[in-house]
Amino acid sequence: MKIQIDINENYEETSVTINANAWTDELDRIVQKLKEPHMQKVLGIRGEQSILLSPEDIEFVYAENRKVFAETDQSTVELKLKLYEVESLLGDFNFTRLSKSVIGNITHIQRFELSFNGNLCVHFTSGKKEYVSRKYVPILKKKVILGGDSND
Repeated sequence: MKIQIDINENYEETSVTINANAWTDELDRIVQKLKEPHMQKVLGIRGEQSILLSPEDIEFVYAENRKVFAETDQSTVELKLKLYEVESLLGDFNFTRLSKSVIGNITHIQRFELSFNGNLCVHFTSGKKEYVSRKYVPILKKKVILGGDSND
């Protein structure tokens, strides 16, 4: 796939033209991504305060005791969303599922470690760590190493 960008101050608005010999699933995903609204902040609760979080500041989101929490490098904030809702909202911001109860931001991954029992451990830039379920290792590998879309 070739990408061409033409920037000219004479253009009144941004437009996208796709040239292809046939309609494919990849084209369908590209069009859907272009049509999606882009969320700027996630609303969280800490004590009596409502906190606005930028998706890029969130290292990972996890579910514990029927509640969902977002971890940043400085704090833990409760989110009033279900984990699957957070996953769909943050998918465009380099988040991917690590396990049944954790969604991680791949831009905050510092390193990987293989445990003695065969599990993959992800270390985030803050020093916190989470384990990746075997089911999600191929998806994570594709997004981190190959830069691919996890929907393939």
